[in-house]
Amino acid sequence: MILELADFHIQPGREAEFDAAIQRGVREIIARAEGFLGWQVHKGIDSPQRYLLQIRWRSVDDHMQGFRQSADYARWREIVAPFFARPPQVEHFDLLDASQD
Repeated sequence: MILELADFHIQPGREAEFDAAIQRGVREIIARAEGFLGWQVHKGIDSPQRYLLQIRWRSVDDHMQGFRQSADYARWREIVAPFFARPPQVEHFDLLDASQD
């Protein structure tokens, strides 16, 4: 399992619209991708235009070759990209350790 972490900065004043768009986009588009395992989205408290999207994938290839090369990726971008103040930062992580909570 790998973790994709996407850091979004959106246009000021569009937070409520983006709240709905990002949730809809993940539920309706990304969640049906091969290798998708789950997700969380966090909204900044100190910086309300900042969002962190965490998606668990079976592998980097499921994300980069499977989803990112699909028509669904273009649909996802149509939903969320109009809100971006700048391009998102996206990185992949391996789990090193975790609590048993």
